Amino acid sequence: MHSLDIATPQAYLSPLGSQNIIQSKFLQIPRKQSVFSKHLEFNTNLSKSSKLDEAVVTLIENSSSPSPSDLTTPEAYTDVLHACISARSLHHGQKISSLVLSSPSLRHDPKLLSKLITLFSVCRRLDLARKIFDDVTDPTFLTEEVWAAMAIGYSRNGSPKDALLTYVDMLCSFIEPGDFSISVALKACIDLKDLRVGRAIHSQILKRRKKVDQVVNNVLLKLYMERGSFEDARKVFDGMPDRNVVTWNSLLSILSKKARVHEMFTLFRNMQRERIGFSWATLTTILPACSRVAALLTGKEIHSQILKSKEKPDVPLLNSLMDMYGKCGEVEYSRRVFDGMSSKDLTSWNTMLNCYAINGDIEEEINLFELMVKSGVEPDGITFVALLSGCSDTGLTEYGLSLFQRMETEFRVSPALEHYACLVDILGRAGEIQEAVKVIERMRFKPSASIWGSLLNSCRLHGNVLVGEIAAKELFVLEPHNPGNYVMVSNIYADAKMWDDVDKIREMMRQRGIKKEAGCSWVQVRDKIQIFVAGGGFEFRNSEEYKRVWTELQEAIVESGYAPDTSVVLHDVDEETKANWVCGHSERLATTYSLIHTGEGVPVRVTKNLRVCGDCHSWMKIVSQVTGRVIVLRDTKRFHRFVDGICSCKDYW
Repeated sequence: MHSLDIATPQAYLSPLGSQNIIQSKFLQIPRKQSVFSKHLEFNTNLSKSSKLDEAVVTLIENSSSPSPSDLTTPEAYTDVLHACISARSLHHGQKISSLVLSSPSLRHDPKLLSKLITLFSVCRRLDLARKIFDDVTDPTFLTEEVWAAMAIGYSRNGSPKDALLTYVDMLCSFIEPGDFSISVALKACIDLKDLRVGRAIHSQILKRRKKVDQVVNNVLLKLYMERGSFEDARKVFDGMPDRNVVTWNSLLSILSKKARVHEMFTLFRNMQRERIGFSWATLTTILPACSRVAALLTGKEIHSQILKSKEKPDVPLLNSLMDMYGKCGEVEYSRRVFDGMSSKDLTSWNTMLNCYAINGDIEEEINLFELMVKSGVEPDGITFVALLSGCSDTGLTEYGLSLFQRMETEFRVSPALEHYACLVDILGRAGEIQEAVKVIERMRFKPSASIWGSLLNSCRLHGNVLVGEIAAKELFVLEPHNPGNYVMVSNIYADAKMWDDVDKIREMMRQRGIKKEAGCSWVQVRDKIQIFVAGGGFEFRNSEEYKRVWTELQEAIVESGYAPDTSVVLHDVDEETKANWVCGHSERLATTYSLIHTGEGVPVRVTKNLRVCGDCHSWMKIVSQVTGRVIVLRDTKRFHRFVDGICSCKDYW
């Protein structure tokens, strides 16, 4: 396994990556050691302030000398300007600029002009960079190199529109763009989200006799992927003459941002089949996707590849691996990774704490936090979010309240909105609704949607209609298009049998064009992700194997005393209809599918896009008991691990 170090457009744009600009084959500038550098021996530390002072003084002295000197050649100025760029030294750069512009033999040198423009743009002085550009009276000296430096200056300073206009002006001046200029223009199209102009630049590329290099192809690929034009992106990808690890990683990264998880897995397997190899960046991109859909099998495959590699995995990769195991319900594996790390950063500790929190293991989380403090690692705000959310999910009210106090007094971490949201949730879930309201009234921040959402959920749990209406009113202003808020207040009314108010909420949703998100669950069986929607899966439900297993399950769980809790169906319909709806919930379909298609004793792992309902929670407890299977269910709030009829949440959820 190896990672290829290929220059990217970001590297070209980086102020500290100016070496790439100078040595780039796009600009075709031969890089050689000048007489100036040899004389002063500044090759490795010229960018130090003291050395720059010495270099500038030397140039000034030699430039005023009546006889020519090899210390005032363009190469000498190029070396010093390059050092000024690396050091972002505007002070030294302005002195060199005065020398260059006052010299008839230097002021029109394209290489020096591009260096000066780059220097001023790196130092956030676009006005000075543009003045250098505009003061060139003879257009023959405005080579592509100079135009590109000006365009990249705009791009670097957050002005992609001006960067693109500079590229267009260059074309109007009959300057043929090189690969570097094209890559800058395409990046500007990405920043401007302008696919139309990007396509026009792509047509220029296709009409060229000379093929563009891999950097341009990578940026073009990113443009199409960012704008959702996946078919065009795939054509670019398939048409690339050379595709290295960086190219594949770019496609994987964009798919990850778009949450196109299944395509990511397919691409990663194609990568393996073509023996492309991978970098740690590849795996760090794939592992969060495994976490998102609880694809434990794929995550374990990646872990095995890490173990087989001769290279030592870096800390971010191990953090991602730890997070993947935790979000797949295998917190013990997370701890093994954590304990095996030779070095840990704060993210490592926070990730492990969060793994315990989402899996409901508050005792181990508290023990790890105490170990963290004893080890001299200073906790931050993320640390306390993990701890407080763990307390909320497990009903550890008193400890959570004391922890909130200690956060500021003992650890000097100022509470943020996220911490107040946790505190409101701790109090509200414990039934202390009025205390939660007092926290909201006293805090120095304006309440966020997450805080009002925590309060609304607590009102749902404890049937507090009055406070729930207050929280809902605030949420309808802060998040007018979030269907979850409307559904939650509708559930509060339905629990209270206030059907007229339920109808009003549904009418409000209809008028605002808001639709309730459909319940969806998925499982990974072998290397495929199977998705089920509530009330759907007709082909599967009509199959003989489903009917057989479902019948056997129903008979077994009925003998155990189970009967559907139709109160979770918040519609004013008859009991038989309610019972049928409950049986069609997506998590039940996914669980049954996994029971059929996995071997005896293999744990069942289900992920759901919404919170599990109370009846499905009871159903899964009994299924785990009658089948002898471990069932791990992850919903939007937390993990539920069902073993022999008992859930890890202890029914506090």
